[in-house]
Amino acid sequence: MIREMIVVEGKDDTTAVRRAVDADTIETGGSAIGEDVLKRIELAQERRGVIVLTDPDAPGERIRKIVSERVPGCKHAFLTKDEARGRRGIGVEHASDEAIRRALERVRGPETDSAGPGEIEWSDLLDSGLIVHGSSARRRERMGELLGIGYANGKQFYKRCLMFRITRAEFTAALEQLEREGL
Repeated sequence: MIREMIVVEGKDDTTAVRRAVDADTIETGGSAIGEDVLKRIELAQERRGVIVLTDPDAPGERIRKIVSERVPGCKHAFLTKDEARGRRGIGVEHASDEAIRRALERVRGPETDSAGPGEIEWSDLLDSGLIVHGSSARRRERMGELLGIGYANGKQFYKRCLMFRITRAEFTAALEQLEREGL
């Protein structure tokens, strides 16, 4: 059983998560998260901890941001768009059991006050072609997969590198893999 409560978007996501692992979920009901749901997430964070597992799309990112801002200290699990792709769109409900388990195994926690400054600098993203580059979006998408922090625009990618304390060694290893893949 996973100790933390897993925040998902809806009933179908809960079904998919429970099919893959033994866990309890809190459903946001979509990106218009109500105050009562946010209070339940706060309580869950105090008592058990929270893992946010939302769809890898704009509404999913909006939910992740709302929850993170309101409930500090949440952990995050990410599915790639390919892992979450189904016949009717992209979502946790379309992911295989294995993809959900893999995302939950690679869960990332936020930076703590004692963690010190992040190792990754904005210039690292620029030098690595992750921003201001012809294929920077595709490169960030793959780097997000390799690092387990999901896809994000340049600014959010940088924030995630800091928030999840991505080390220079992790960043370099992922970048080397990216280069081996010819991206």
